[in-house]
Amino acid sequence: MSTPTARILIAAMICLHAALVTAKNSPKKPVAVAVLDFSATDEELKGNGANAAALMTSLLSTDDQLVMVERAELSKVLAETELSLSGTVSADSAVKIGQLTGAKILVTGRMFSSGIENYLVTKVISAETGRVFGQSTKYGESESYNTGVEALAKQISETISKKATDLLPKAESPEERVARLKKAVHGKKLPKVFVSIPEEHLSRGVPDPAAQTEIQKTLQDVGYPLAANSESADCVITGEAISELGGRREGLVSCRARVEIKISHKDSPNEISVDRQTSVSIDLAETIAGKSALQEAGARLGDRLAVNLSR
Repeated sequence: MSTPTARILIAAMICLHAALVTAKNSPKKPVAVAVLDFSATDEELKGNGANAAALMTSLLSTDDQLVMVERAELSKVLAETELSLSGTVSADSAVKIGQLTGAKILVTGRMFSSGIENYLVTKVISAETGRVFGQSTKYGESESYNTGVEALAKQISETISKKATDLLPKAESPEERVARLKKAVHGKKLPKVFVSIPEEHLSRGVPDPAAQTEIQKTLQDVGYPLAANSESADCVITGEAISELGGRREGLVSCRARVEIKISHKDSPNEISVDRQTSVSIDLAETIAGKSALQEAGARLGDRLAVNLSR
């Protein structure tokens, strides 16, 4: 092998090694987490559940790989849906909370005493896969529950990091996603669909709505014909989409997006169905983070629409 060729190959190998090391050490995309109020069965511990959850939220927020759902927003969602959730959460409820808050992972907890010891038991629940991982700790009768919460916060951060492949679903390629949806509607009639979902970021209108575009693309890729106007459509999807700044940390911006839709059919004009989805996205730029959150919400709605609209 000639010397120039050898030098080129060595340089290429060095560059490849550097790229692999960079990819390995690059931070993972932060995951959205919601902490529900802890339940407390003992009379002397009642009233501490909300405070323990608030402290847990604050402690987990220091983890760079986590984005916490604001407790005020979580309480609002639970009130709107008339859900009263603490201690234990079913898989269906976890999925619903994930859809409404954008959380990928839920943390629930229970406080109780036994003899002179107090115990804290938490569960890390995936709103995506349904997997559950538990943690527990105890603290003395003379100690504050803060001690237990601090210990559990470390355990929870480690669990989310080490069990990421179990808690979060494997990412689908666009081709795999379309193939899955096509299989779900194979042999069924696909109506002509019109979609109109204007969106807004804060008080600023957006000229090219990401959620609407994502829904339209999903339906089109699966095989649904798209109508240019509502009059020529068999099914009309309308709604609204908003995105807003969630927070800033270490140069990254998080944005939340919420998309609400109404679906009506020409053959049953007096009946409508509704759906909604909230998503969270992180990026270096606020505009891109907002767009990405809207796009993800649109994609998730598109998945459900592609299956539910077929007949």
